[in-house]
This record gives sequence, C-alpha cells and structure tokens, in this order.
Amino acid sequence: MEDLSKLKPAEGAVKKDKRIGRGQGSGYGGTSGKGHKGQKADTGYNRRRGFEGGQTPLVRRLPKFGFTNPTRVEYKGINLDAIQAMADKTGVKSIDIATMRKNGLVSRNDLVKILGRGELKGAIEVKAHAFSATAKAAIEAKGGKTEIVDTRG
Repeated sequence: MEDLSKLKPAEGAVKKDKRIGRGQGSGYGGTSGKGHKGQKADTGYNRRRGFEGGQTPLVRRLPKFGFTNPTRVEYKGINLDAIQAMADKTGVKSIDIATMRKNGLVSRNDLVKILGRGELKGAIEVKAHAFSATAKAAIEAKGGKTEIVDTRG
C-alpha cells in the first residue's frame, strides 16, 4: 500500500505566488508593480463595473427605450412537420409534452405551442400548452385530436 504522507503534486503543477513589496532586490519592491501615484496605485483599489475613468459611462449616454411586458408568456414553437417527422421516427399516434421531451424537441421547462407549418400524413393526437388556429385546423382535418394541457407542464 502507498504511503499517503509522500503524496505531492506533479512537477510544474504548483507555482509560487509573486511576492510583491519585499524590497528592491526582488524586482517587485518599491511601488510593487503599480507604477507611481495615481488612483490605481492606492491600496484596496477596485474600479466599479462600467466605470470609464470619470467620463459619462456608455450605459448613461444611451437613451432608455422599449417596454418589457411582465406578464408575457413565452412558448417554444413546434411545427407540424416536426410532429410528423417524430411520428414517422417513433411510430406513435399520440404525442404529448413528455414524448417531445424524450425526442429532444423541447427542454424541461418549455411551454409548447403547436404551429401550422408543414403537413400531416395521418391522424395524430397532440397534447400541448397552446395551438395556433392553422395547426388546430390541420390536425383535426386529418382526423386527429388536439388537447390543451395544464400550463405548468
């Protein structure tokens, strides 16, 4: 059995810290690599994010614009051609959120809206959080069913 007290890092893996402010002979004495005087030479200096040396920062020079709707609901759009491709690949006739998740169409917390691009070959039952009018009409025209599931997924 190996003696754990003899373990040490690989050669060259550990580097000594640069010791600044330890006399002129070290090469990092005197001003400790900070140059002469000035704000940035001060001990504890830490420039705040976005600070541009006293000039009005870019974020304050640009105008504010737009509006963010706090109640917006973001859907992941899945088209009928993707539904048909998945049905061809897996052979299922009923597609829900779990099936889409398993086949990599949607992520875990996505809300799904079925959109009308593409063509269905046969009757497919589709469960999703929302449907566009064209998608709903296309699915039902082929004898399929649409069902809106709970928005919490």
